[in-house]
Amino acid sequence: MALTLRSTTSFLSPVDPISKLLHKPGADDAPPSCAAVPSPSHAAAPSRRLRLIRAAAAAAPAPAMDRAGPAAELLHAAGAGQDHGRPRGGVPVYVMLPLDTVGPGGQLSRQRAVAASLMALRGAGVEGVMVDVWWGVVEREGPGRYDWEAYAELVRMVERAGLRLQAVMSFHQCGGNVGDTCKSLAKYSLSVVSTIIDVCSIPLPPWVLEEMSSNPDIVYTDRSGRRNPEYISLGCDTLPVLKGRTPIQVYADYMRSFRERFRDYLGNVIAEIQVGMGPCGELRYPSYPEANGTWRFPGIGEFQCYDKYMRASLEAAAAAAGHEEWGRGGPHDAGHYKQMPEETGFFRHDGTWSTEYGQFFLEWYSGMLLEHGDRVLAAAEAVFGGTGATLSAKVAGIHWHYGTRSHAAELTAGYYNTRHHDGYAPIARMLAKRGAVLNFTCMEMKDEQQPGHASCSPEQLVRQVKAAARDAGVELAGENALERYDQAAFSQVVSTARGAGLAAFTYLRMNKTLFDSDNWRQFVSFVRDMAEGGTRPALPRCDTGHSDLYVGFLDAAKERKAPEAEGAATATAAAF
Repeated sequence: MALTLRSTTSFLSPVDPISKLLHKPGADDAPPSCAAVPSPSHAAAPSRRLRLIRAAAAAAPAPAMDRAGPAAELLHAAGAGQDHGRPRGGVPVYVMLPLDTVGPGGQLSRQRAVAASLMALRGAGVEGVMVDVWWGVVEREGPGRYDWEAYAELVRMVERAGLRLQAVMSFHQCGGNVGDTCKSLAKYSLSVVSTIIDVCSIPLPPWVLEEMSSNPDIVYTDRSGRRNPEYISLGCDTLPVLKGRTPIQVYADYMRSFRERFRDYLGNVIAEIQVGMGPCGELRYPSYPEANGTWRFPGIGEFQCYDKYMRASLEAAAAAAGHEEWGRGGPHDAGHYKQMPEETGFFRHDGTWSTEYGQFFLEWYSGMLLEHGDRVLAAAEAVFGGTGATLSAKVAGIHWHYGTRSHAAELTAGYYNTRHHDGYAPIARMLAKRGAVLNFTCMEMKDEQQPGHASCSPEQLVRQVKAAARDAGVELAGENALERYDQAAFSQVVSTARGAGLAAFTYLRMNKTLFDSDNWRQFVSFVRDMAEGGTRPALPRCDTGHSDLYVGFLDAAKERKAPEAEGAATATAAAF
C-alpha cells in the first residue's frame, strides 16, 4: 500500500532543530510534487512535529545554535514566501505573546515556556505570533543606543518553530490601560474563583522621561492639567524636543535600526510590521486611561489637547477660520472622564458637538490625529518599503455610546464619527495611501452581550469599519479586544472574518490560561474554523487514491493531530 504525500520545498524548515541541516534555496528547488511513501510495517516513529515539541520543551534557555554568529542570521532565507500550509482563502491566526516577553531590562523572559508554547501553537495550525518591540526597552541606554539581542533570540525561536512574526513598533508605555497585564493566574477554592493579575510596567526610555520632566508639555494633557506619560504628544511631532531630534525622526531612526538588524528576516519570518501611533499602539488619543482610576467604563473620556503645542495649533486653526475665540481651549462643557453623554452640554443629544463651533473643533482634533498617523506611516513606508514585510496600523474599537447621536467616546479618542459624520473613512483612506493594513479590535463582541445603559454596538461598528476599508481599498485585519476563551466569542470572530474577508486575525493573548485543557480545545477548533474560511486547494492529479494528505491543516489530519496538540498544550501550561 502506498500513501501519497504532497509537499513543497517551503515545507522544509531552513534549520531543522533535530538534524541541524541547512536547506539552501536555489535553482534546484522544485515545484509541488508527489512521492510514493511505503506504509510502515512496524510501529511508526514519533512524528517530526512531536519531535520538535519535545526538543523545544527540553531546550536550554540559551541554545548554542542561537550563538552561532553572523551565519545564523541568514539561515531563515529559505522561508521567503511561505504560507506554512494554510489553505488559500482561509484566515491566518496569530497569537499575541505576553507583554513582558522581553522585559524592561532587555531580557527574554520564560524562554523554555515560550519555546514550548511556540511549538504547541504551530501544532494547532497557528500562522505566527505577535510581539511588542518596546521602545522603552530597546533604546533604554540612551539616544541611538539600541539593544536588539533579546528580540533577535526571539526571532530565531519563532523561525525554528516554523512560525511567522508580527512585530509591533511600540512607541508607547506599557501599563495603565485595559489589558496591560503580564500574567493572569487563577486561584481556585471550593466556592471562590479569583484572579491574580500582574500589571505590566514598561515606561518610555529613561532619557525621554528626563525630557518630559524638563518639558512636561511634550506629553498629552487634559483640561484639568493632568499629564499622560503614555506617548509623546502629536503636537510636537515636527519639533526637536527629544535631545535635538523630532519624535518622527526618533521613530524613523528606531525603525531603521530594526530594519538593519533584521534585514534578512523581513518578508519571511517577520511577516508584518505594525506601527504604533498612540497609547496601546493604537491611532488615537489617550482619552480613557485606566491608571489610578482616572476613567471607568463606559465613561465618555476627555479631550487631550491642552499641552502648549496642541493649544498653539488650535489657536492657529481658529484664527484661520476667522474665529480667534475658538482657539482659547477645548470645549468647556465636555464633562469629565466618567460621565455619560447626556450629563454634558457638549455630547448630549442636541449638544454643542453639532454646532458650527463643535464641527470646527472636531475637524481640527481628528485632523491632527490623521496627520500624525500619516507622518509616522510615511516614515515607516520609507524604512520598510521593498523589504517584503506588510505594514499595518491599529485602530481602537470604541463601541460604547455608539448608539447615541454624538458617539462621545469616539470623539474624545479622535475619531470624528457621529450619527451624520463618518470618522473611519478618512482613516482608511490614509492607510490605503501608505499601503498599510487596517487592524481593528472588538471582533469578538456581540451587541446583545453589552450593558444596555452604555449604548454599545460593536457589531454595527465593525460593519462600518469594514465598509470604510472596502471603499478605500485597504485590507482589514482583526483582534479581540478582551481575553475570551468561550465558544460564543470564537464563533463571533469566525462569523465576522468570513463576512469581512479578514487578511489575518491576531488573538489576545498567549498565557497559562489559554493552555488550560478546555480553553485549548476551544482555541484549536477556532483556528481550524478560521483556516477553513475559504477555498480549499485541490490535490495534485497523481493523488489517485484520494489520500487527502498534504502539508497543512486538513480534515484527514485533524484527529491525528489533536492528541499531539493537546499533549503539547498540557506540557506548555506546566512550563509557565
